[in-house]
Amino acid sequence: MTRILPGVLAMATIVVASNILVQFLILDGFLTWGAFTYPLAFLVTDVMNRIYGTSAARKVVFSGLVVGIICSLIGSQIMLEFGPAVPIRIAIASATAFAVAQLLDIAVFNRFRGGVWWKAPLISTLTCSVVDTAIFFSIAFAAFFNPFSAMAAEQIIWAQDTVPFLGAGALVPLWVSLAIADWGVKVAVALIALVPFRLIVGQRAQPIT
Repeated sequence: MTRILPGVLAMATIVVASNILVQFLILDGFLTWGAFTYPLAFLVTDVMNRIYGTSAARKVVFSGLVVGIICSLIGSQIMLEFGPAVPIRIAIASATAFAVAQLLDIAVFNRFRGGVWWKAPLISTLTCSVVDTAIFFSIAFAAFFNPFSAMAAEQIIWAQDTVPFLGAGALVPLWVSLAIADWGVKVAVALIALVPFRLIVGQRAQPIT
């Protein structure tokens, strides 16, 4: 456990920071500051996977999931003008997206870990960023899921308003623009994160456990 403690602490810090920063909107509300910190979770998972293997990476992911659930539970008790800071529907979407995307990231990383150093982290992060974004925004905001959470639907109905895509395109539900903007940040962070990934892992061994 001691060897993966830095990974656990890094993942917990990213999850907590993202849960706080998601409250602060930027770019006309299409993004939050949390969009820039959350993708770093993929960097932590990939570094742990490269250095210590899949078992260690899964433990770090599990620790992040637990911290995320705790943050959501706390947020659900903070009441704002229109309801809890974290509606249960968004909490479920967040936990589901995180668990599925991060575990899939480990699997995809392993598929390409034998190639050039950048291929595994880049392909796994880009692929799983799509999965993460699709799962979270659809469960959290899509009208399709309204019948499964009638009360929560009232708290997120604003995201289903029809508006120009990214403020200038065809009319689409607002959450579609939010999802695309969020995914764009994930792609940018994935590219930038290759630098610290290379610096951290260096030429260390690549165990598979």
